[in-house]
Amino acid sequence: MSPPAATGFRELFRFPSRLERRIAVRYLRSRRGRRGASLSTTISIGGIAVGIMALIVVLGVMNGLRDDLRDRILVANPHLRILTFGGSLRMDHWTDVLARIRADSNVVAAAPEVVTQSLIINASKYPEAVNIIGLDTAAVSLPVTAIQEHVDGGVLSFQTTDTSADGAVLLGRRLSERLGAFPGDIVELIPPTAAQVNSALGYAFPRFWKFQVSGTFETGMYQYDNQFVLMDRETAQRFAGLDSAVTGIQVRVGDAWDAPRIGQELAESLGIISYRSLDWQEQNGALFAALQLEKLAMGLVIFFIMIVAAFNIVGTLTMLVTDKTREIGILEAMGLPAGSIGRIFLAQGAIIGAVGVAIGLVAGLAIAFVVDRSGWVRINAAIYGIDRLPVHVQPTDLVVVIAAGFLVAVAATLYPSRAATRLTPVDAIRHE
Repeated sequence: MSPPAATGFRELFRFPSRLERRIAVRYLRSRRGRRGASLSTTISIGGIAVGIMALIVVLGVMNGLRDDLRDRILVANPHLRILTFGGSLRMDHWTDVLARIRADSNVVAAAPEVVTQSLIINASKYPEAVNIIGLDTAAVSLPVTAIQEHVDGGVLSFQTTDTSADGAVLLGRRLSERLGAFPGDIVELIPPTAAQVNSALGYAFPRFWKFQVSGTFETGMYQYDNQFVLMDRETAQRFAGLDSAVTGIQVRVGDAWDAPRIGQELAESLGIISYRSLDWQEQNGALFAALQLEKLAMGLVIFFIMIVAAFNIVGTLTMLVTDKTREIGILEAMGLPAGSIGRIFLAQGAIIGAVGVAIGLVAGLAIAFVVDRSGWVRINAAIYGIDRLPVHVQPTDLVVVIAAGFLVAVAATLYPSRAATRLTPVDAIRHE
């Protein structure tokens, strides 16, 4: 007798009946009357569970790194900056620009700033390159950044007790410790303006500005704590030789991820020829692009490992079809259609996938929670900018992982299910 035509996929993917589900569960159990699952079934479930668990943890780690870096970047960095064009890159009529920016409904807060670079010299005459940020103390009541929350004592004060000092500065904690310059100490800064020519010697000598350290700050971001120096905006204007001008406007918006669009709209409203926007994502684009690429690569690697585990399901069910050939023939002889036979084995794959996904989901979420809350996985802050491994699991990632794991398990049953539907009752019963 020639084998029957293969059952169509539409028939195969009908929801299994109660009888088909009971037979599927019976086939997944071990022999000799034991109620537990067989070893091959346990291994198949374990493979899917490990894959799901690894995917959840890996994707959570990549999300955590991205979110943690974003939060730390935005401690001392605004959502976006409005800058100007020109050779001097200075904004002279910034008060009108600031008023128009604050009038925008998308803007939560805005303030002028002065950004420049300098050399800082400690009491032992050790020089260090630093970034100078001039902040507007008048905007402290509605801050653009969260830097004030990370200042020792929580007070963003530039008060000096030394009358010989030109002003006061706040140093990043790492910079302060490396220079040995603590609150109350005096440091010197070299302004970025042209050096004065000494008429007697004929050589150019820079002017050294004396500043008293009024405090320190610690953001947890290595670059900020290691290189940033904060001072009052008006002092920074004189120090950078800008007179009454500033270098840009800091802007905070409602949603940090929406900063590129809002920045573009602000630049267009102010005059795209004269002004431009620079958002925090653009400033750190290479870093976030690398994290996104790494997330995709790691996810694909773990997904392929899960596919390898799915081949174990193929082998398990193929061997089961061979082992149960005579029983399949008896079921068909009793009137069970070929489609039902196929759905029995398809239901086994669905059960393996569902149980494996459930176990992997619980284990993955538990590991992610423990690692994120405990902080016991430490990393090099000098390289990554953060000192611990954060794990943030996103609901969208969970949906994708669960769907992928279940579909892989079900897809692995297609070949053995179709093979079971091709068996004829006579040949199956005669099978040895």
